[in-house]
Amino acid sequence: MFKSPKESLGDLGAQAAAKLIAAAADVAVVIDGRGVVRDVAFNKDELSLELDGRGRWRGSKLAEIVTAETRSKINELLQDATDGKASAWRQVNHPSSVGVDVPVLYTAVNIGRDDRFVLVGRDLRQLATMQQRLISAQQSMERDYVRLRHAETRYRLLFQVSAEAVMMIDAQTTGIIDVNPAAISLLNQAGPQLIKSSFTSLFDPADVPAIENCLSDIRATGRDGSIRVRLAGNRRACQLAASLFRQERASLLLVRLSDQESASDRAAVSAAALLSSYFDTAPDATVITRDDGTIIKVNGAFLEMAQLSHEEQVRGESLDRWLGRSGVDFGVLLANLKQSGTVKMFATLLRGAFGATVDVEVSAVSVTHSDDKKRFGFAIRNVEKRLSGAIASSPEMPRSIAQLTGMIGRVPLRDLVRETTDVIEKLSIEAALELTGDNRASAAEMLGLSRQSLYVKLRRFGLAEPAAEEGADDE
Repeated sequence: MFKSPKESLGDLGAQAAAKLIAAAADVAVVIDGRGVVRDVAFNKDELSLELDGRGRWRGSKLAEIVTAETRSKINELLQDATDGKASAWRQVNHPSSVGVDVPVLYTAVNIGRDDRFVLVGRDLRQLATMQQRLISAQQSMERDYVRLRHAETRYRLLFQVSAEAVMMIDAQTTGIIDVNPAAISLLNQAGPQLIKSSFTSLFDPADVPAIENCLSDIRATGRDGSIRVRLAGNRRACQLAASLFRQERASLLLVRLSDQESASDRAAVSAAALLSSYFDTAPDATVITRDDGTIIKVNGAFLEMAQLSHEEQVRGESLDRWLGRSGVDFGVLLANLKQSGTVKMFATLLRGAFGATVDVEVSAVSVTHSDDKKRFGFAIRNVEKRLSGAIASSPEMPRSIAQLTGMIGRVPLRDLVRETTDVIEKLSIEAALELTGDNRASAAEMLGLSRQSLYVKLRRFGLAEPAAEEGADDE
């Protein structure tokens, strides 16, 4: 309120007052005592187009051109102005033509006439935009903070549960900042004693110069470095690896210590356990023997094939007792093993304790034990299903030389020769028919057979078609 408006402003006319109000406010609305808009002025054309582009404000009630949730504020503004009180600023939202509500901060002024009030408004869109940006920035910062907290929790957990000894040290002073439980266990010292202590004091004095040189190179180049060192006291050999990083404007070193001896021991134990598990659960029979064939160890698959119940029944016995024809196959197998060191897919039999026999293939290898004595490993595979399937596909005779070879030792030589002759005859007839375009007469002449003899052999080997057989019978 001016201190002396009459002297400073004089008799200000309505036109001048209207210009003054329109210039001072973004929106100025004149309403009567019933809340009907008598006149309106906008300081910006874009605001006028957005709020009153159709000119519907004049003659409408002010409560009708605001959003429903802010109508009560209009009533409060008018009530304060009617009572002659200083009207407080209140935010009111107007619906716009673009679909987004426009916030306006209003105050009401009684202009001296009972039925006339002037509402002076300020456009709050820029302020709302700034507030929204501030809220978005704050939410983004909160999300980043939560992510950092989660990452810190994960890395702290990883730091604590890692089986590898890890330490954080100051790159300049080499003072220890933090250690994980694995490092405390490896160094055999209490955690509080390690914090702030000198990093180089943990190692053999003879290795300290090399460690200092390694850390100096890492600080100078920024590249990771590693060195083999020994701990102070027990002189245990370790591999030291360090990496440089920055945190809170300070250079730190992440140092990892790997106990070489324990690591190799753990790897050996793990490999031995894995091999033992494979040996016991392998589906094929597996046997370890001395160089004379005496059994040292067998797995469950061998006991099942040999119709035995316990490993003690075979330990110390010769594998020849169960494998192959006694005194023949196993002797050949051992001789080949000692000569070449390996045997692959040796076809033979495995005899069970109760007289059952199983067709098997044996692969074996010769290895040298830690006592420089040779040991033999045998992998024995049951091939009965494979052989029975091959025989079932051609019940009259074997289909290949490989099958004939597999029958050696299980079929008398006389029968084997006869089967071999049949195979050769069949192969020769098939080749002659293919060369002559399935012309029987030409094939018989090529083979030096009469046509009748050829038809007999075709029927014998199952190569004659029914029509051809009928034609041969008619002749």
